[in-house]
Amino acid sequence: MKDRILVIGSSGQIGTELVLELRRLYGNNNVVACDIKQSISEISESGPFEILDVLDKDKLYEVVKKYNVSQIYLLAAVLSANAESNIDFAWKLNIESHLNILNLAKENLIKKIFWPSTIAVFGPSTQKTNCPQNAIMDPETVYGISKLAGERWNQYYHNKFNVDVRSVRYPGLISWKSKPGGGTTDYAVNIFYDAIKNSKYTCFLNEDCKLPMMYMTDAISSAIKIMETSYKNVKIRSSYNVAAISFSPNDIAIEIKKHIPKFEITYLPDFRQTIASSWPISINDSAAKEDWQWQSKFDLKDITEEMIKNISNKLNFAIK
Repeated sequence: MKDRILVIGSSGQIGTELVLELRRLYGNNNVVACDIKQSISEISESGPFEILDVLDKDKLYEVVKKYNVSQIYLLAAVLSANAESNIDFAWKLNIESHLNILNLAKENLIKKIFWPSTIAVFGPSTQKTNCPQNAIMDPETVYGISKLAGERWNQYYHNKFNVDVRSVRYPGLISWKSKPGGGTTDYAVNIFYDAIKNSKYTCFLNEDCKLPMMYMTDAISSAIKIMETSYKNVKIRSSYNVAAISFSPNDIAIEIKKHIPKFEITYLPDFRQTIASSWPISINDSAAKEDWQWQSKFDLKDITEEMIKNISNKLNFAIK
């Protein structure tokens, strides 16, 4: 009997693509999508879908029992920029949702959990270049603090209750299928939409602010790969560094101009620049590569080509 998988947060940037890939791999009926709001029709009509507030423990239990769920991918969260304007709710959602899922596994109601962490767990004291797996962590955002706490909960529940929880620290994520959800790296998606529609973009980060980034296809691959690997291969239970590329707004603007020569970018840094400046420039993910053979595939050239082609088709815009 195949595992039944529940994806919580199926309307979000990661969830939208993760559900579709999991259904392709495991079969539509074996992947249950859920969110507090309706997901796109491609998700809600291709397999089981439930409206679910992950903070509602009774409804969560009901959905898990109804579908005989054995694995959960928990993606519901308030991201870095949005969390700063709603501190109490961000902490509540990011921590309580996580504990609700960990407790299901503690009570042997599910077998395996994927929970994403983030480079936001790092801070001003973190090594900026080739940031190691076991780096100093002094996050300065609600999002980063909640994710660092979540990493420690992962380790605690694994050590004390043998919960099989698996996690990766995502860098900024780039996707054309769904809009980003209020993070500090959102510019790297928005820039493509504005370049295609208006041939110009105003960036909220400095031109030379280099950050670790990843194309969504690689992000989805890392989640599925760590979940599919053998239990014994997962040697880090807090969260693994995963990396792909690092670039600045100026780097991506240069690449876009190869496709849209008249594209212009201006810079108007806001509070998100302070957040970005506290994060590493590049990430060392040798532990993930060694333990479960992680490897990214997309570089900046590949990402730019994919984003311009697919967003142009999505918006029905011809590049001139």
